[in-house]
Amino acid sequence: MDDYAVVTVCAPIFVPIAIALGFDPIWFSIIFILNMQVAYLTPPFGWALIMMKGVAPPDITTRHVWQSVPPFVAMQLAVLILVMIFPQLALWLPGKMM
Repeated sequence: MDDYAVVTVCAPIFVPIAIALGFDPIWFSIIFILNMQVAYLTPPFGWALIMMKGVAPPDITTRHVWQSVPPFVAMQLAVLILVMIFPQLALWLPGKMM
């Protein structure tokens, strides 16, 4: 499913549960989106990889595209873990806006 569809279906279910458990809804939403970013780069589906293969030159194989993914997934997982450990990384800017 597209990310908008996932958010539309899952947000009304998971956000009230997260609030009831005492999590900040903005932090929870950012964690949710970061997880979806990782999902877009990882098998078995990997939408971003399918799109990348579509715009790559003909001499670039699907194997080349899939082999280039691990560093990007590692960076996204590192950011996800940092935001989970230090919620202020995700809440600083929204806090300045309110």
